[in-house]
Amino acid sequence: MKQRVSTRFSMAIHILSMIAVKHTEQTGDEIARSVNNNPVVIRRVIGMLKRAGIMDVRAGVGGAFLLKTPEEITLLEIYRAVNEIEENDLYAFRIHEDSNVGCPVGRNIESVLHSEFAKAQAAMENQLGSTTLSQLIPRFI
Repeated sequence: MKQRVSTRFSMAIHILSMIAVKHTEQTGDEIARSVNNNPVVIRRVIGMLKRAGIMDVRAGVGGAFLLKTPEEITLLEIYRAVNEIEENDLYAFRIHEDSNVGCPVGRNIESVLHSEFAKAQAAMENQLGSTTLSQLIPRFI
């Protein structure tokens, strides 16, 4: 089975960008229409972003707003908020387990690939950590 980063990541970027661009509190239904997704899914992503301290929603009216400026929000912070991964967990890369240790490849593949995948994960996280929401917003509008 192919393992990919969840679409929650791009939806979260969409949600946060929309709030930043509109400069007004947005309701869950308005956000769901913009993302073109089910409001239940959007509320779930918003809940993850709230737990991460990136945004909040005013009770009652349900107006969503940022708790940080777009300049303070990195893509890595968003990625971690919506993927719920452990620090240093190689979410994007999985290695098959239980290789035949009697085979020279099977004996070493997990350790070799783990090292290579760790480098790739670090490069990805470095890129995401150096990109802020404010850098992307002008490209969206």
